Amino acid sequence: MATDTPATATTRLHDLGKSLWLDNITRGLLRDGTLRRYIQECSVTGLTSNPTIFDHAIEHRSSYDDAIRQRIGEATTSKSGALVQTSQSAKASS
Repeated sequence: MATDTPATATTRLHDLGKSLWLDNITRGLLRDGTLRRYIQECSVTGLTSNPTIFDHAIEHRSSYDDAIRQRIGEATTSKSGALVQTSQSAKASS
């Protein structure tokens, strides 16, 4: 019976020209070094996800909250800045 560990089994698959993809992308996977370890130790070569999984992660986890709040703030600031510039430009041309 084979005694390959998951890392050596996945390395062997990679050496045979097979690509190992994860069907799961999370902020934690990216932030805590797990993805780097999967790439180095398990020969992971790709990631994928689908909109339903991503939507569920945004709705049910807090790991995206800060980034979403920041982007909303940037969009609001940008829009406000554009409105102020437009108003000032209109006044200057009157």
